[in-house]
Amino acid sequence: MVFKDVFFLSFRAVKGNKLRSGLTILIIAFGIMALVWILTAIASIKTSIFNNFASMGANGFTIHNQSWQFRFGGGGNDIQEGNKNEKKKVKTSDQNLPITYEQAVAFKEKFNFPALVGISITGSGTATATHGGLKTNPNVRVIGGDENYLKINGYGLDLGRDFNALDIQSGRDVAIIGNDLVKRLFAGKDASAINNEILVGTVRYRVIGILTTKGNTGMFSADNVVITTVNNVRRVFTMDSPSFQLAVYANDMTLVDPAVSQATGIFRIIRKLQLNEQDNFEITKSDSLASMLAGSLNMVNYAAIAIAIITLVGSLIGLMNMMLVAVAERTREIGVNKALGATKSVIARQFIMESIIISVLGGLVGIILGVLLGNLVSLLINSSFVVPWFWVCVAIITCTLVGLASGLYPAMKAARLDPIVALRYE
Repeated sequence: MVFKDVFFLSFRAVKGNKLRSGLTILIIAFGIMALVWILTAIASIKTSIFNNFASMGANGFTIHNQSWQFRFGGGGNDIQEGNKNEKKKVKTSDQNLPITYEQAVAFKEKFNFPALVGISITGSGTATATHGGLKTNPNVRVIGGDENYLKINGYGLDLGRDFNALDIQSGRDVAIIGNDLVKRLFAGKDASAINNEILVGTVRYRVIGILTTKGNTGMFSADNVVITTVNNVRRVFTMDSPSFQLAVYANDMTLVDPAVSQATGIFRIIRKLQLNEQDNFEITKSDSLASMLAGSLNMVNYAAIAIAIITLVGSLIGLMNMMLVAVAERTREIGVNKALGATKSVIARQFIMESIIISVLGGLVGIILGVLLGNLVSLLINSSFVVPWFWVCVAIITCTLVGLASGLYPAMKAARLDPIVALRYE
């Protein structure tokens, strides 16, 4: 009997038990859906992260204290004394030593390199903005920057102007806001926001600019932000040991490594480090930071795979049980087929094919549902449509193997039936 005939008979048997086959298909589909859904969503988030950090380009890097690195799982450094092999741990107070405003300004003045240098600090990540009785959620980020902040971080202006020298020196209450705030507080009317006032906490800021929409990074909205000057954040927001961040954007990608080397040397002098001391600050390239953030999502990948494996093991047991029931119900049919000349291999292939068809159908349904649900995340974060082709192929192969494993024992049992006993079975 040719493959086409075996497939036709197997598919007809699957259709003949719609309820039982459908329930088994759904069990398999949910396992595959969980896997593909989570992996598609993660792929969307990673794409969004890399696209948003790409706005700074491969030309940029940041200088920050090590405690900033710890939030992404970074570790500490050691101090090595002389030529000895022994090392002693850096004290926590030294390890997390903040970058002061004076140090940041000194670096900006001394860094004589064809590159833009910007100083910034986060004032709050949970601020609330209000205007005319309208109020945002308490998740607005307030960032203090300088004249280079917008350029270095890939922001553009839809309306208004950037900070001028007087804004930065005086630290007066002026702000550039993102489109999320315009939509919430000014009904999406950019023009009405310019030169109007918003209340952030207890401080009234005059809006001097509206940022071009940047989208969502998957972790926070780049448009849900109030950008003011560094000196304003220093004056308005009370923080214990604030640490400033330096961003450098080289004019050419080939200059990044020389810029990092020079920046390291200058900042070591500013931080008054001895020759036998390791750096107590971190320099992170923008593409490395994106990889670091994306890498933190890998644990979710493992969780998705674990969920899928558990579900598929359950599906394998359920599918095998269903096939064993099918063998018992169709014992007389098997006897008739054997009496008409069907060989053991034909009977075995038919049952294995049934099992594979059910498993693969469940996988296909799960893949379609998983991709659709996963790309809902893409819509929410304004990312592109993603299909994790590698995992789709893995899912199909896995479902085929599950079907083969589930159908093997029932197929062997069916093939070994004595045709005389099978014909007498009631």
